[in-house]
Amino acid sequence: MSSAAVVDRVRIGVLLRACHPAPAAAVTGLAAVMAVAAGRGPLGAALTTGAVAAGQLSIGWSNDLVDRRRDAAAGRGDKPLAAGELTAGRLAAATRWAVVCCVLLSAACGVAAATAHLVAVGAGWAYNLRLKGTAWSWLPYAVAFALLPAFVTLALPGRPWPAPQVLGAGALIGVAAHFANVLPDLAADRAAGVRGLPQRLGRRASAATAVLAAGAAALLLAPGWPVLVVTAPPALTALLAPPRSRAPFLAVIAAAGLALAVLLLGGGLRG
Repeated sequence: MSSAAVVDRVRIGVLLRACHPAPAAAVTGLAAVMAVAAGRGPLGAALTTGAVAAGQLSIGWSNDLVDRRRDAAAGRGDKPLAAGELTAGRLAAATRWAVVCCVLLSAACGVAAATAHLVAVGAGWAYNLRLKGTAWSWLPYAVAFALLPAFVTLALPGRPWPAPQVLGAGALIGVAAHFANVLPDLAADRAAGVRGLPQRLGRRASAATAVLAAGAAALLLAPGWPVLVVTAPPALTALLAPPRSRAPFLAVIAAAGLALAVLLLGGGLRG
């Protein structure tokens, strides 16, 4: 392998580490599963997955761009931009390309579906640019996760909306994901002056909110005995995981995937 190829692979690796890979991969994976289960077909599933992946890249990268001074002041070595492994110009260029790809791939799914997805991505950007440090920090997550299944179903013939319980569960999963995702950085965020709703409530209340929201979503998607199976992972990890662990967030996504699987087996994604 040439030295240029090695350098390119290193750059790609650094860019991927800057995109918040765990949340981005989790959300993209959920979208892919829903697209396949809804019958989008190979091309449709590929377009849906690619659009969501590009949108998640743009949100993750723009987050690090917005927070770069705060991250550098806090000595965040896990952030490539703050650690000097990546320049702001290169990350901004990558973000612009991700936005272009997101718009084009979303448009290929149809106007209604594209509108839903671009509003969802816009909610992620609104979180980065303004709402992250306010008591409304949960709202972009609720909007984006509620619209994710809509992006899938609105690309189907007849452009059906998802079932109401799917939209409600999506919003609740978004709230759970927000609170669980912030847990590892709660102390650092407070020290940096970030005052989103989880930072205002504290670790215990935020962990409880994540578990309760995931449980409520499970009740909507899979009423009955599966709720215990679905809510156990986020509940246990929120209680037992170390303070800096990403396990609570991943457990919420896993719980959402399990509840979604129960729903899909019953054919309940569409309204």
